[in-house]
Amino acid sequence: MRHRSSAACLLLLLTSATLVADNWPQWRGPSLNGVSTESGLPIKWTTTQGIAWKLKMPGFSGSTPIVWGDRIFLNVATADRSGGLELWAVDRNTGQPVWKRPLAGGNHQERKQNMSSPSPVTDGEHVWVMTGVGILKAFDFSGREIWTRDLQRDHGPFGQNWGYASSPLLHTNSLFVEVLHGMKTRAPSYVMRIDTQTGKTVWRVERPTRARQESPDAYTTPTLLRYGDKTEIVVSGGDAVTGHDPENGRELWRADVLNPSNDGAYRIVASPVVAGGMIIAPSRNNPLVGLRTGGSGDVSRSHLAWKFARGPDVPTPVSDGTYVYVVTDNGIVYCLDLKTGATVYGPVRLPSDDYSASPVLADGKVYVTSENRGMTSVFRAGPKFELLATNTFDEYCLSSPAISDGQIFIRTSAYLWAVGERRR
Repeated sequence: MRHRSSAACLLLLLTSATLVADNWPQWRGPSLNGVSTESGLPIKWTTTQGIAWKLKMPGFSGSTPIVWGDRIFLNVATADRSGGLELWAVDRNTGQPVWKRPLAGGNHQERKQNMSSPSPVTDGEHVWVMTGVGILKAFDFSGREIWTRDLQRDHGPFGQNWGYASSPLLHTNSLFVEVLHGMKTRAPSYVMRIDTQTGKTVWRVERPTRARQESPDAYTTPTLLRYGDKTEIVVSGGDAVTGHDPENGRELWRADVLNPSNDGAYRIVASPVVAGGMIIAPSRNNPLVGLRTGGSGDVSRSHLAWKFARGPDVPTPVSDGTYVYVVTDNGIVYCLDLKTGATVYGPVRLPSDDYSASPVLADGKVYVTSENRGMTSVFRAGPKFELLATNTFDEYCLSSPAISDGQIFIRTSAYLWAVGERRR
């Protein structure tokens, strides 16, 4: 009995450690929704207090740090004249690069973003990284290149008005990549599945929409929907939200609800979120919609649960499964009921600035970083707004925070900041 009790205690300890020590393997974290299960995270810090280390960056990027164990991976636009793009592997204990690998040339700026915007993804042994110029590469953790793809060479030039920015979705042994465009091309939009080990295409399906002019363009990242025994890939853009069979790419359902007036300037930036049995899908501010899961065919009416007229343009919302927290581009916060879309509170203003980074949620708190000042506001999750802290780096920031092992990683134009000490 003593041995059994010891084993049970050890299992409980290991389970508890797993619950409080997340990796951050993709842009929206371990659950693909911007939520971490960790607790006891830093709330207040300055440029000199509460900082484990900082790593000098050659320039800005919208790409989020990806964290697994002792490694942090960064999609980096170099400062040299060649317009180089690189993948950096950083030791998360020291903040120093372990290796740097070239990805592509041709980096350039398109309004706010450059060609390093897509975030890497990792399974703990390999890392895959997409670029805005269409080069997709796979590496192992030692920095050995495994394969490379050039999607523009294979399938034609990207035609988004402001450059390609979608991150791959990693699921089982595959990368799911979307190319939704139309402003600068007549070529069809598509979604594809790529084998992670070989880089070969498993399937590629076209994704037609009624969107016109700039509205076919999307800068979103696909997400994963699981309910019952079903798994679907959710794609948002081109005026519609669609669900796809991961085995063959077949479209299972479609909701043409993101651009009711067929406006020609409704490109979509913020990505869909799955939480609490609902799909939350932003458009260009209005509408933000909540969709019920489980449909097939045209679900535009049957599964539309609610609409909200003051949604975000760029920041992707976050949800704790009860509420949806919306941060708009000018720093206005709304809290909505996840199931009904009813306004719980808002509008509430964060400190004045632009906001492009997406909020993340952990330990009952929402963290969101502003654009021009690199100012991270921390407010309490729940039905009543309470601002707990405002922490300013005074640096430009497009990248969303990442959380792992008690630390918050914030990437500004000047530095990658490790906030807090790593749990041991």
